[in-house]
Parts: sequence; C-alpha cells; structure tokens
Amino acid sequence: MRLLQGRPIAHGICASLKERVQAFFRRYNQPPTLALLRVGDDAASGIYLKNKVQRAEEVGICARVFAFPVQTSAAELIACIDLLNHDDATHGILVQLPLPAPLGAETIINAIAPAKDVDGLTTVTQGRLFRGEACLKPCTAQGILLLLKTVHADLTGQHVVILGRSLIVGRPTGLILLHEHCTITLAHSRSRDIAALCRQADIVIAAVGQPRFVTRAFVRPGATVIDVGITRETLSDGTQKVIGDVDFEDVASVAGVITPVPGGVGPMTVCCLMKNTIEAAENQMYGQETHAAV
Repeated sequence: MRLLQGRPIAHGICASLKERVQAFFRRYNQPPTLALLRVGDDAASGIYLKNKVQRAEEVGICARVFAFPVQTSAAELIACIDLLNHDDATHGILVQLPLPAPLGAETIINAIAPAKDVDGLTTVTQGRLFRGEACLKPCTAQGILLLLKTVHADLTGQHVVILGRSLIVGRPTGLILLHEHCTITLAHSRSRDIAALCRQADIVIAAVGQPRFVTRAFVRPGATVIDVGITRETLSDGTQKVIGDVDFEDVASVAGVITPVPGGVGPMTVCCLMKNTIEAAENQMYGQETHAAV
C-alpha cells in the first residue's frame, strides 16, 4: 500500500509558483493579491483562513483579510465584493464558507467577477468547466486531479466512483476527470448499493462528510482511494482528532494507494488556491497590456 501524502506534492508546486510570483512582481511592481472575506467567528473557518494566509505569504502572494461581524447583511458583503471587483490591485476574491445561515451563499459568491473567482464556484465558472472551456477550476477538485496524476500518468479509461455530488467537490471533480477521459460514476445518498458500485472502481473518491463511511467492503484490492472528508472527533479524554470519510486502518489493508487525513487532499486545496490566484493575476495584467497595446 502506498500512502499518498499531499504535503510534499503541494510543497513542490508552491515552489514553482513562488518563482512565477517573483517574475510577476518584477514585471508589474506589485504582488498578486488575494482578498479573503470572512463573516463571523467560526473556529474551524478561522483555522482554514489562517492556513490560506500563511501559504500565501510563503509563496509571495499578498493576502488581505476582510473580517465582518456575524450580523453583516448580504448587501454589505456584496458591496465589498463589488469594490474588490473593480480594484485593479486585487486579483482574486474568496468568500470563506460556510457563511452564517441568514446569508445566501450562492447570491454572494455569484457577485464575484469570474476573472477573480479563485475558488471556482461562481455559476459562470462552473458553466465554463461544464463546457470544457478555460477557467479557474475549483481548488479541491483541481488538487485531487494533481494528486491522481502522481499515481496515474494517464487517467484515460480509469473508472472513478465519486461519493458525493456537491457543487464544491463532487460534481466539479467528476467534470475535471471526465475531461481526462475517465469513466465517471457519481454516487450519492439516493444511490443503491454504493459499496457494490465502489468495488467496480479503479479510483474511489470519498466526499460525503460522514466519518469512516468507506470501509474495505467498498474497495477493490489495489484500488486508489482519495479521502476528501474532514470531521473533528472528540475522544474520551476530551482531545480532538481529525478523521476522514474513509476508515483508514480498515481500507489501507486492501487499497493500492490511499490518502491520509489530515495531510492528503487539504494541502492540495490550499496549493491550488495559490495557483488560481497567480493565474488570475497573470490573466488580468496580460489583458490590460493587450488592451493598452490596441
């Protein structure tokens, strides 16, 4: 069994991104800049945000955090996004999810200009992904692809079963892998005999948000298993342990390749956010140069 660690892969990618950031700064005399909007004081959300800011600083990206109180209205949040959309010094915009219940996440996310949609979640970006057009791909889905390519140089014909059909992970991952010529089965809560579906797969991707949902009964011997789930479990001594959607000890005994939680998909998601930010910055500045030349 091969343990597929995301951290060293993400580190290598970010090292190359750092060179692109430095080249960008030399050319335009400014760093790629990422605006991170957070509403409320959810502890887990704060940890994720801190990780993104830290990685941005390591790469050389300027990360600007806009913190709003929990009672912030949708109109106030959208007004801030609109200002950032028109700010040439801001190249990427991300709204930290989840948002407090009264705020409609879809409306707020769709206020982000597609060119600055570094999370890849606006309707326009998702439409472009569906059509196979160039776009800033959703970070977790993109990270999963990069992980898989370290195991399978050519994904053509691989049968992939994805557990979960969310707009953030399940569906975009299916589309990205479809463009890689995989055969995709997208399973969900209404699917029948999910374990039997998974046993047919070369690759199983678990993104259901149910800890230890995937056991060895789901996995064909030698299959690749990607665990996207993150659940904080409180142990009997009061400490917390982060676990995934895969029963790691059980599945590791049959899988050919498996990702750990933490340290698997998570670092790749943050890495791809940095990748999207520099790509967005390059695209915007190149567009300005082209327009000026005309």
